[in-house]
Amino acid sequence: MDQRAERADAGAGVIDARGVSEPMDRLTFSDAGAAKAAELLGKQTSTSAAIRVFVKSGGCSGYSYGMAIDDVVREGDRVFLDRGLRLMVDVRSWEYLRGSEIDYVENMMGGGFSVTNPNATSACGCGHSFRTDGRPAPDGEGNSGCS
Repeated sequence: MDQRAERADAGAGVIDARGVSEPMDRLTFSDAGAAKAAELLGKQTSTSAAIRVFVKSGGCSGYSYGMAIDDVVREGDRVFLDRGLRLMVDVRSWEYLRGSEIDYVENMMGGGFSVTNPNATSACGCGHSFRTDGRPAPDGEGNSGCS
């Protein structure tokens, strides 16, 4: 385990994501997601930097995913340690992201993170927004469209 992981693991409230027996109670990286996150976090000067994953209103299906590099744990955050890297999610987003896996996908249009979300009942064609109510994604709804 590297120094960054040791310091993250020593923090109060950090959950070993792979050690959680119930898959719906964790947030994890795929191999590709972990590799890209390690590359991005490796450029940070803060040893407490983490990938923050969140959900916001908008997108063509109702909710969209957001990600940022953050080193501040806020009240109510869940902090997971996976593959020596920290993932953070706020209390409001957790209900939508429970059990999700963060992946990184390269294609002809470029690359980007994607979320495999077992809570999503439908998603738009671009894969950046989703619904959890079981209804299909409506045409033109939300703040931004698929591209």
